[in-house]
Amino acid sequence: MIFQCCMNAFTFDAVHFVQDSILYLFFESKSTTMMKGNIGVARSFDQGGTWEFVGIALREDWHLSYPFVFSYQNQIYMMPEGNRKGDLRLYRAVNFPLKWTLEKVLIRKPLIDASLIQYEGYYWLFASDFTRFGIERNAELEVWYSTSPLGPWKQHPRNPIYQADKSLGARNGGRPFIYEGSLYRLGQDCGQTYGRKVRVYKVEILSKEEFKEVPVELGIEEPKKDRNAWNGIRYHHLDMQQLPSGNWIAVMDGDRVPSGDSTMRFLLGCTFTLLLILLIMFIGFLVGAVNCTFLPNCCTTSSRRNETSWLRNHPYINLRARRYISGMSRYGSSIREKINLKTCSGKLVLCFLALVGTAFVCMSVHFLLGGNGAEEAYMFGGQYSQFTMVTMTYEARLWNLKLYVKHYSRCESVREILVVWNKGNPPKVDEFDSAVPVRIRVEKHNSLNNRFKVDPLIKTRAVLELDDDIMMTCNDVEKGFRVWRENPERLVGFYPRLLDGRPPQYRNERYARGKNGYNVILTGAAFMDSEYAFNKYWSKQAREGRTFVDRSFNCEDLLMNFLYANASLGRTVEYVHPAWAIDTSKLSTAAISRNTQVHYNIRTNCLSKFSALYGPLPSKWEFASRPDGWDR
Repeated sequence: MIFQCCMNAFTFDAVHFVQDSILYLFFESKSTTMMKGNIGVARSFDQGGTWEFVGIALREDWHLSYPFVFSYQNQIYMMPEGNRKGDLRLYRAVNFPLKWTLEKVLIRKPLIDASLIQYEGYYWLFASDFTRFGIERNAELEVWYSTSPLGPWKQHPRNPIYQADKSLGARNGGRPFIYEGSLYRLGQDCGQTYGRKVRVYKVEILSKEEFKEVPVELGIEEPKKDRNAWNGIRYHHLDMQQLPSGNWIAVMDGDRVPSGDSTMRFLLGCTFTLLLILLIMFIGFLVGAVNCTFLPNCCTTSSRRNETSWLRNHPYINLRARRYISGMSRYGSSIREKINLKTCSGKLVLCFLALVGTAFVCMSVHFLLGGNGAEEAYMFGGQYSQFTMVTMTYEARLWNLKLYVKHYSRCESVREILVVWNKGNPPKVDEFDSAVPVRIRVEKHNSLNNRFKVDPLIKTRAVLELDDDIMMTCNDVEKGFRVWRENPERLVGFYPRLLDGRPPQYRNERYARGKNGYNVILTGAAFMDSEYAFNKYWSKQAREGRTFVDRSFNCEDLLMNFLYANASLGRTVEYVHPAWAIDTSKLSTAAISRNTQVHYNIRTNCLSKFSALYGPLPSKWEFASRPDGWDR
């Protein structure tokens, strides 16, 4: 590992500058409408703990980025990338940090991501020529040298140093730096997408005649949450400097989407929408060909009085029209024979077209309206937070658990996954493909009450109890977490029920929808306060209810709802509607409840027992009561 430093995520091409113990951060501020970059600036008075936006430091008629800021002879200079103007320009601060004036044109060549450093008597400038094409684009590196950062600059005789491998790190990825007497250069790996990650090189030889560098380890852990990490897809710029105190400070940018991703998603969405329209037109043509009966003699009548004078005067056109309609009739008959919906081939054609149409709809919605799970957590009260996932399972469902862990561990706010192992030989932690720590708590007895056992090793107040056979998007999970943070005293979940009647009957979600209300949230997919809920569940008050759960081997979720309702006169449950959810247990023989009616009968008995012990449940709360529509 080369260095240890403090890093802060900000925006693209972030460069910091220290003046009078104040940290200034210069960065590319890009307009999403004009797609033109300006140079923005922020400042921090607490060594990067908090930042405030100051304003736009530099704006030109062309795109600006990569604001390399440095001081020389008591002046502050900025060397931004502006290759669309065709040259490399240097600006001087007139009133730092918001007022700059053009000092001079350094090099009349469209160089990008130019960085300089003083080393062994010369100033060295590393940059790339962006006019290259094909494999050389983002794969070219040039070296220039001078006795002053103001120039004049001379080309290194070995230019271009690189020009053929985009993943090599030729394009600069930040400010060169000297550490323990050695010079290091930062480069961008652009192999998969522009700015995929930062590479670091140790410069072994740098002179007016020679240049040699070797790759070394950067020492930064790769993101494990994919696009749900702040730098899951790209981190392409790292700027670090040594403070007067001797400590190092660094800033790194990051992104959850590949370069140009928003434009590509829009184009793909429009493409699939167009394909869907064409498919509908094609289906309409087929339906018309099947249902429309052409009469070969439609233009032939028993009386010439019915013919128009125009057709009588053009017998040749009349004959051609008859031949055309006759051909269409034969063609329609042929199509009717092949795709008759009463035949197997006709049904197959219809199913295939319906499947293709559904795929086009899904892809259109995905690219135009959808995202990729939760690329960013939902903020509440100006803060982000984390929660622990708890799931209960056993040996026969191990394959399901591995899929569960791989998917949910990559959700933005998940800190840890706790597996409550009820039966069988537990797996090893290293068997799971997880982006967060996985802990397996092996239970001595197979009991559903184990789900809510008080666990002092849980590090978060927020817990998501989620069955291992439920798969939903990270975005839906993050919505539920946001709603719980708004109301941490409630059970917030994704499966509502309305349990009413005398005696109360257990019914499905369709019944709740029909009555437009719910009073129970199933805790197989619900957020709760781990300290409050688990202590409540294991209190003396709940002892008889826990005994009934063990005897029935069911209803632990209903018991939790009764305990919440018994402890408060206010609202105790809240629903969040998931975009979609899949029950993966249906794909295996390890489903817990296959006989739905028997399962419902057992839960109805539980309702009678718990009502007698803890009193009735609240009447109901209506759907669609939230302004954001998350509970519709």
